[in-house]
Amino acid sequence: MPRPRAAVAVLAVLVAAGCTTDKPAATTPSAAPAASAQGSGTGAQSKFFVQADFDAQLAMRSQPPQGPADRPWEQAIAPKMIDTAQYKKDGPYHLCFSNAAVDNPWRQVGWKTMQAEVSLHEEIEKFTALDAEGKDDKQISDIAELQAKGCDALIVSPNTTATLTPAVTAACGKVPVIVFDRGVETDCPVTFIKPIGGYAFGADAAEFLAGKVPAGGKVLALRILPGVDVLETRWSAAKVVFDRSRLQVVGVEFTDGDAARTKSIVSDYIQRHGRIDGVWMDAGATAVAAVEAFEDAGLPVPPINGEDQQDFLQKWKDAGLTAVAPTYPTYQWRTPVIAALRILKGEEVPEMWNLPQPKVTSETLPAYLKPDMPPLHYALCGCEDLPGFPETWGGKKG
Repeated sequence: MPRPRAAVAVLAVLVAAGCTTDKPAATTPSAAPAASAQGSGTGAQSKFFVQADFDAQLAMRSQPPQGPADRPWEQAIAPKMIDTAQYKKDGPYHLCFSNAAVDNPWRQVGWKTMQAEVSLHEEIEKFTALDAEGKDDKQISDIAELQAKGCDALIVSPNTTATLTPAVTAACGKVPVIVFDRGVETDCPVTFIKPIGGYAFGADAAEFLAGKVPAGGKVLALRILPGVDVLETRWSAAKVVFDRSRLQVVGVEFTDGDAARTKSIVSDYIQRHGRIDGVWMDAGATAVAAVEAFEDAGLPVPPINGEDQQDFLQKWKDAGLTAVAPTYPTYQWRTPVIAALRILKGEEVPEMWNLPQPKVTSETLPAYLKPDMPPLHYALCGCEDLPGFPETWGGKKG
């Protein structure tokens, strides 16, 4: 059976990881859908919702990961280990990487992190990377080109899922393949690496609001765009939580990841309803703009979620927000390099490598807020111990 689609990365402009989708976008009105059977205002459940996947991801949140406590990028949740003896070979090694894109801050932080991880390993003699620039046809060509370069292992972050599946399948017959960040519809990669997933992100944020907003409170849900699997699962998980709560979702709006549009939508809902008691977001890149809409209206900022982007974490601290930040950790960019080396040394790896996906809370905020890092830096980069930190990531030494 093919693996379920991987969580696509969080967009920074659309969402932190430049999400794309093979499925046509759903037709969704800008105003809130009709009320659900529970009367919460969340509308119909997404066609992307799979109960078993939802249950599995929410269960993983409380499962202790296996691996080094200080290296979450090497940890795995409930791993099923597989033998890789057939790929064992002597080094030094030539690793290759087909990257979907480096077109937003999340991916840029991750790419710097991956390169720094490569620099740690003397057994990597050569590292060849090609950037698909967000284009399926280019990535298909890139994967074919890399197969001809004598790669010992191939790492792939697919631009889209279904379209890239044939190219990845073809590569699997020639070289061990490691897929991360987004998935493909084949089991042929030796390992598939990802954080827990979209359901966990969406539920973390919605559960926070359900615990902070009084019964009957008005919640505005801000989404990026329809038809992208990880974003759909984030919203579908939030819907489950809101439907079980006594909150009223007064709007489900698409912002296109645009800060000005986000601010305009929030301002409109404040004027329309008099007050908004909570804001849920499927990606936090425009969370600061949502906060500013309340500040401009002279109103207290209600409970809200963002992400581990530094601008939101700084605003959280400065404004004393009631907030939470689910994450899609950028440290996952270290794991494929580690996995490739383990495979080439014939060591066991998880077949499905589920990485921890922590959330930033008011208690842990001080540990993740890095004032010397750029506003668009992601706190969970796992890069603090890597060569060149913080300058390579745009930061300043304290």
